[in-house]
Formats: sequence, C-alpha cells, structure tokens
Amino acid sequence: MNRELLMLVDAISREKSVDREVVFGAVESALASATKKLYQGEVDIRVAIDRETGVYETFRRWHVVPNEAGLQLPDAEILLFEAQEQIPDIEVDDYIEEPIESLPIGRIGAQAAKQVILQKIRDAEREQLLNDFLSRGEKIFVGTVKRLDKGDIIVESGRVEGRLKRGEMIPKENLRTGDRVRAYMLGVDTLARGPQIMLSRSSPDFMIELFAQEVPEIEQGLLEIKSCARDAGSRAKIAVLSHDKRVDPIGTCVGVRGSRVTAVTNELAGERVDIVLWSEDPAQFVIGALAPANVQSIFVDEEKHAMDVVVDEENLAIAIGRGGQNVRLASDLTGWRINIMTAEESAQKQAVESDSIRKLFVEKLDVDEEVADILIAEGFSSLEEVAYVPLQEMLEMESFDEDTVNELRTRAKDALLTMEIAKEEEVEALSENLKGLEGLTPELIAKLAEAGIHTRDDLADLAVDELTEITGVSDEQARALILKAREHWFA
Repeated sequence: MNRELLMLVDAISREKSVDREVVFGAVESALASATKKLYQGEVDIRVAIDRETGVYETFRRWHVVPNEAGLQLPDAEILLFEAQEQIPDIEVDDYIEEPIESLPIGRIGAQAAKQVILQKIRDAEREQLLNDFLSRGEKIFVGTVKRLDKGDIIVESGRVEGRLKRGEMIPKENLRTGDRVRAYMLGVDTLARGPQIMLSRSSPDFMIELFAQEVPEIEQGLLEIKSCARDAGSRAKIAVLSHDKRVDPIGTCVGVRGSRVTAVTNELAGERVDIVLWSEDPAQFVIGALAPANVQSIFVDEEKHAMDVVVDEENLAIAIGRGGQNVRLASDLTGWRINIMTAEESAQKQAVESDSIRKLFVEKLDVDEEVADILIAEGFSSLEEVAYVPLQEMLEMESFDEDTVNELRTRAKDALLTMEIAKEEEVEALSENLKGLEGLTPELIAKLAEAGIHTRDDLADLAVDELTEITGVSDEQARALILKAREHWFA
C-alpha cells in the first residue's frame, strides 16, 4: 500500500506537471479530512507522509492560545497554562500533538481522494500564477469586471483575479461586467477560496500611485508625495515636496493646462484634488492644507498634538467645508487635530484658560491677581515653568527683581513638591492591591490610579490597547502585565 501511494503521487505529479511536494500535501489533506469525520467536534488533524517510504502517521493536535483569550474552539485549542503542565517551555501558537490510529488510504475512497488532490493542485496552480503576477512589483491592478459576487466585484487580469469590495469602491460609481478597471492592490487574502488580490479604488494610496504614473518627476525622485487624504468620489488633498529647487511641485502635478491632475480626476469619477505644498513647519503645513481658506492666526498645542486655527467670519464656512469636509481632510493630511474658530471664540477660549491659570498661580504661589497676570502675560502657563525655566529668562522680566523671581521659583517648587506628596499618598491609599505586582513601577501605578484602576482585577479586566493608552507602555509589556494580574484567576 505504501509503495502504491508513492506510485500514485509520482503519476499525478507527472500528469499535472506539479511538484511532488504539492501532491504529497494534497494526499495528507485528504487523509486528514477523512479522519476528522470520525470525530464529533471541530478537531484538528495532521497527517505526515514519509516522502521516501510512503509510511504515514496521524496526529490530533491542539493550538496553544493565550490564557486571556479563552477557548474559541474547545476541540482544537488549549490554554497556555494547561499546555505548560504538559510541556513547560511551550509557547503561544505552538501545538500539542497526540498520535492516533491512521486511516487506511483505501477507506477514504478513490474519488474523494482524487477530488481533494485535484483541488489542491488547482490551488497550487492559482497560487503560482498569483506569485508570478505579484513578482512584477506593480501596485495598480488593471483588469476587466468579470462578475458580481455578494455585492463585491471580481476583476480579472489574464488568469489572475482581484476582489474589489463594496466598501473599497468609489461611492455612486456604477461598474458593469466587461468594464475596464484600475485599482490599488491592498494585499492578498489567503483565507479566500484560492488566494485573491484585495483591491481598492478609495484608498489614498491609489491616488498616490495614479499621480506617480502621470507625473514622471515623481519616479525620477525630483518630487515626492508626502501624504494624501481622500473623501472618495468627492474631494481629496495631497501634500507634495520638491527635491529640486528648479521644479515647482504644485505646477508640475497640475500639468500643462491641468492635464495631469485632470487625468487623475477622470479616473476617480470627477474627484476634486487640492495640491498642497508640504512643509516641515507643522503650522505652515496646516495653513496650506486648509486652502482656499485664509488663516488669521494659529495656536499650536504640542502636548495634545492639536492646533487652534483662527479665521474671520467670511472664511469660517470655507475653512470648515461642506459637512466639515475641508477641515477633516486637512486634519487627515497633516496628522494634526484642527479646531477651526473665529477670533471671538479664540478670545473666549484664551480668557477661560487664562482664568484657570490665574487661579492656579494665586492659590499655589500665594500671590495676588496682578502678579499672576504678569506671569501669564510673560507666557507662563504652569507651575513647572515658573519653577524650572532658566533663571536668566525670568530675570529679564522688567516687572520683577531678582529677589521676587527667586521667591516665586521657591514657592512654585514647594507647591509642586506638596502636590506630588499628596498624589503619592492618594496612590498609596487607593492602589495598595497593585503593589508587588511584577513589572509595575510607582509611576505606572500612579497613571493607573489616575484612570481609576486600583486593584489587580481592575487591571486584569483591561484590554491591551486600553492599558497602552493609559500608561504608554508597549503592547508586549501591556500584555505581560495583564497576564500577571490574571494569574490569581487560574491559581
């Protein structure tokens, strides 16, 4: 029987002109599939055939998953702590295997085996075609609409297929069978029936690639598109930079009589494109991105990564755009959160902020409002600045002499120390349960306390992304801390 198996593999390999390894894999899949039918649940079976002798072994296996993930497939998964009881050094995503009785190849039925094998071979041929196609290094897929599939469009290029999902199409675009289509290749979906290229016509990368095809200077390295933001089918913004002073980046992308930008617009169902000059200065970049609105002034908050942009009443609607489109695209393009406001609204906001800072200075520095207003006028907005701004800078203020400056600095440092001690005492009182947990520093405990996390159960209930947002630690460190906090659940 083993010799017959090897002969069968060789015969199919020659007949279909595919590698013996592909045929061996198909036979293993056929045997595994037949063996699964002997079990009630969704078990995982692996069959291994010796390529020299034809002898094969069958294993039932369990995928090791993190403790906090829980068992989604109880018949094919095992929690890490349970797996470690059997194999101490096993890790997540490893497998525990148990040998079981092998099914005689004659039992799976010649026809069933042949169908599985032929399907595997077809998949291998399709994958080879796909790999050959992807090896060209192209980013735009050009093909014709072959058919509709559950609302998605299947696009064919030669013998390779791509899937354009409804959510990746340009809104209100009506594509029909036989239409020629260009789309950006997002990646390959290996879980689909046969690997399939996933396409997009709404991705910002698609617009970037279209400009790269229309503007030779981009391929030559003279120009660079730094970022792109799109409201597909309606409006888009791209930020361009010239690496050659002789090349005008905006004019080059527009082209003679708008020929280049028009070609892109026509491909994207009439989508308007604003071309913006990229700048290393974030404020200047934002001002350009908000065009055609004229900006009066701009306030940058580095800590919140946000900007307050002041415009006059005439430019307010233009800056915001229909449905907030202009400011939203400008924010996506620059990566900054942009708040559009009038001069009056800006003055009101600054007045509120100044009042808050004034109260802080009066209370913590024990000074009157006049002194607090002088500090605010000089640009001080926190106790830390009063305490630690270089002494020489404070001495340059005409309103205060050296003794006053030193006294203010001393009071600011004392106030900060008092506040820190009070904070530590609060943390200690509230977060005693977290102390001693490996990996938790006093600084992290303080951050958790501010977010209302005071016990190990509170910490254990967090998701990884929630903990990283609260503490700023890496995903790996957050995952380790959560697992530590959950250990008492499994004790």
